[in-house]
Amino acid sequence: MLEQSMNRRRFLKASGSTLTGTLAMTSMPIAILAPSRAWALELQQLDAHQGEVLLTLTRHIFPHPTLEDAVYALVVKDLDAAASDPDVAETMRSGIAALDNRAGGDWLALDEEQQAMHVRAIAGSDLFKKVQSTAVVSLYNNEMAFRHFGYGGERGDAGYLSRGFNDLTWLPDLPASASGPVPGTNG
Repeated sequence: MLEQSMNRRRFLKASGSTLTGTLAMTSMPIAILAPSRAWALELQQLDAHQGEVLLTLTRHIFPHPTLEDAVYALVVKDLDAAASDPDVAETMRSGIAALDNRAGGDWLALDEEQQAMHVRAIAGSDLFKKVQSTAVVSLYNNEMAFRHFGYGGERGDAGYLSRGFNDLTWLPDLPASASGPVPGTNG
């Protein structure tokens, strides 16, 4: 009989090659897009432990405390697809094994601060570079991230100016002559 208080780690180990999670109620922009609060990602090339390491590693490289794991799972999905290339698969498998070895056996078992220390130590490694280069696109170029960060995306030629994204208060105001033509204006 299954133990009533099965924790997430043991569930992932028992479930084979699937990452699972639930959306927090506080993530309304993402929850609106999702058909349910639960999500699952079936891995084809990597096992569940490797998927969990990649998700957590991505969170360390691109930390957004309020961004759902479901969005980070899109990075894992793309890394899993990339692992169909034997060289990429080896980079990930050996990199994850090295990370676990650095941590004394299980990097995921460490607290966040200790994990971060090991991430800093592997910065520049092949695994780090692969996760970073994949995540920069997978993490930020999807509808869930757009909703989370409040980006409207490209919709026609109006650009972001006509939809309220011209409020860059952190940049100095430049004279109109320093800018090119603004869509939808005469001048």
